[in-house]
Amino acid sequence: MKRREFLKVTGAGLAASTAVAAPAIAQSSPEVRWRLAASWPKALDTLYGGCEYFCKRVADATDNKFQIQPFASGEIVPGLQVLDAVSNGTVEMGNTALYYYWGKNPAFTFGTSLPFGLNTRAHISWLLFGGGTEMLNDLLKEYNALGIPTGSTGAQMGGWFRKEIKSMEDFKGLKFRVGGFAGTIIAKVGGVPQQIAGGDIYPALEKGTIDAAEWVGPYDDEKLGFVKVAKYYYYPGWWEGTGQGHNVINRDKWNALPKHYQSVIEMASRDTFTWVTGKYDYVNPPALKRLLVAGAILKPFPQEVLEACYNAANEIYADLSKTNPHFNKMYTSLSAFRNESLAWMQVAELSYDSFMMRMRTRT
Repeated sequence: MKRREFLKVTGAGLAASTAVAAPAIAQSSPEVRWRLAASWPKALDTLYGGCEYFCKRVADATDNKFQIQPFASGEIVPGLQVLDAVSNGTVEMGNTALYYYWGKNPAFTFGTSLPFGLNTRAHISWLLFGGGTEMLNDLLKEYNALGIPTGSTGAQMGGWFRKEIKSMEDFKGLKFRVGGFAGTIIAKVGGVPQQIAGGDIYPALEKGTIDAAEWVGPYDDEKLGFVKVAKYYYYPGWWEGTGQGHNVINRDKWNALPKHYQSVIEMASRDTFTWVTGKYDYVNPPALKRLLVAGAILKPFPQEVLEACYNAANEIYADLSKTNPHFNKMYTSLSAFRNESLAWMQVAELSYDSFMMRMRTRT
């Protein structure tokens, strides 16, 4: 075949294949519009900001073909009803803390933080490699949903108290805003737990409707203004050695997505974990200093209080493990990993951090 004839034939062939391929590519990357309902007010620019970051990552990765619009708490549904909205299809997905739904099943607490459970690094390890995500999704399947870990707050503070906590007697009758399953432990030691969405905590604390409240940590607590109405700032937040958030997605909507769109959501969720957790670790230290200047009185929980709550928690876990298969399976798995993780963290992380703290005090 002569060169000119060959070019004509191959050129025609390429044109034909391109004409066929273009519609196929377009068909595999359809225009998709979703809504995301968040449990966070817009004022929390790390938690809600993580939702905005996630949505932008999805849009950028799909050339704006797949767009997800975030909505703050209360714009579509209240912050504590996000899972319900996803389950019934009101929205395609949400961003929330799974322990908000412990009333549906106490095992949901493993998605966010089991009191006296894991720290942030150990928890994401358990979720991704220890079977935690698979076990949570087995539970979420009952609600026509699935979950993907997103950002974590890191270890949280113990909250803001209008009066000093000196012993367990000070917990008797204490009306304490606390998230998720930890309220059952507070109740067992004599407190009165209150689960209130983030945007409603300040007025309740200001009016005396509640006596104390925990939220996240210095950066978010400063934004919500708690130091103005309660001075005693306690640590550690033993109910949240981490504060893991999740993207929860309606299963029918998920199954209808092209596989590469599913992969984009998974990728963007993991990017968001890094963004949210990294930001909290950067902004919390200076925020704590500002709160102390503003009048916060930083106090550790007394050892008596920590041990009483720890013992109460273990009693509750033992009872639930006898009656709740989901809880028993996750608790058995997490406990085994916690024992190994603590030993490793003590050898490596704790020894390093302790040395650096000693050196810091000398300079």
